Amino acid sequence: MPIDVLFAGIAVSDLDASVGWYEQLLGRPADILVNPDEVMWRIGDAAWLYLVRDAHRAGHGLAAFAVPDLEAAIAEIARRGLVTERIEIVGTAGRKAPLVDLDGNTISLIEVVASTD
Repeated sequence: MPIDVLFAGIAVSDLDASVGWYEQLLGRPADILVNPDEVMWRIGDAAWLYLVRDAHRAGHGLAAFAVPDLEAAIAEIARRGLVTERIEIVGTAGRKAPLVDLDGNTISLIEVVASTD
């Protein structure tokens, strides 16, 4: 099954407040206002992150963004007001720095430091 594009969704209870938090994380406003209950950021050539207003599902999401330099990414988002509490070692393959949004969804910055082959 070929897949052309990935759309990853995060449910939030307060879309306006959450958009502000994700703007801080990503360093820019959303690329598309889909409708009053959904916004989208283009993350890569074939990857999109969207927020959807859905209070019932809010707070249970997980997403990870792979970055080439974890410390640089942490410093960049810290300048925008978001701070991660820790860097975790993930086996022998990498490290991650989790952040928790306003609803409790976990967004992790990850850096792959070794092959798992």
